[in-house]
Amino acid sequence: MKKTLSSLPIILLAASCTSVNVKQINSAKNTIEPICIKINKAVIVPEFLSILQDGIKRHNIEVRAVNEIDNNCGSTLTYTATRSWDVTPYLSHAELNLITNDGVAIGSASYHHNGGGMSLAPNKWDSAKSKLDPVIDELFENVK
Repeated sequence: MKKTLSSLPIILLAASCTSVNVKQINSAKNTIEPICIKINKAVIVPEFLSILQDGIKRHNIEVRAVNEIDNNCGSTLTYTATRSWDVTPYLSHAELNLITNDGVAIGSASYHHNGGGMSLAPNKWDSAKSKLDPVIDELFENVK
């Protein structure tokens, strides 16, 4: 019992190291297809764009990547992502914002690893895909 109690602060610290905030899309109010993902060349997280595309396609939504916002899209997804370093790079922050062609925000999501390199959370080194897939699924959960 003593061993379990002494490890409790470490478990609590590790569990509190990630925050996810999602404002789900209400597809009943909005026509979102096709979604154009505006390519953000500043994002250097490997495969980030393909993770987004695959995650959206998993919800049977037409999606394509574009360099410029395209009026032929039902909505546009913009994103940003950053990596941090602790022995090896890891995804530390990501934001997704879905807007209509009229500029109305209809959904957003963020992932953030709290604590930076000082965090003891072993999941900080998980793949970007394993971190983003649940966020994307929650964002598009109500889309039918």
